[in-house]
Amino acid sequence: MIFTKTEFEGVFVIELEPIKDERGFFARSWDEKIFQEKNLNPAIVQCNISINNKKGTLRGMHYQTSPYAEVKIIRCTQGSLYDVIVDLRPYSKTFKKWFGIELNPENHKMLYIPEGFAHGYQTLKDETELFYQMSQVYMPQYYVGIRWNDPNFQIKWPIKDPIISDKDSSWKDFQMDKT
Repeated sequence: MIFTKTEFEGVFVIELEPIKDERGFFARSWDEKIFQEKNLNPAIVQCNISINNKKGTLRGMHYQTSPYAEVKIIRCTQGSLYDVIVDLRPYSKTFKKWFGIELNPENHKMLYIPEGFAHGYQTLKDETELFYQMSQVYMPQYYVGIRWNDPNFQIKWPIKDPIISDKDSSWKDFQMDKT
């Protein structure tokens, strides 16, 4: 695995290193020891798959709050998607900035997202499948979101008129917690 730092502290693009032969290839996509050596949270307690039927489907921007804030490792296993994160860590030099990357099976890239980021994605092809690993179990009472087109962030989505759920389109604009 090749880990490439981004401008966001703790966020890495991870590329698989395929070992190829006439049968296809083999690649390691997870190694607890390597994650520990890089001071990344190695806890994986839940894995999910999201199937998206239509190009332009947008899901997000979601996160869990403390004490159930979660690390996510995202990989596209079919189709193609534009993955987006927003830094919601008030102490960070990239606070309220966003990062986007295309993930697909051909580029063999994954995104490591630490705690404190909202996450969402938009599908670029029909029949897109996303596989993601999390460091926390889903806790509905700590699950929140921000609106996909919140003017605080000005995210540039590739497809202008997304297919989006009522829940995701009704998240509020981001506001700092005053407590």
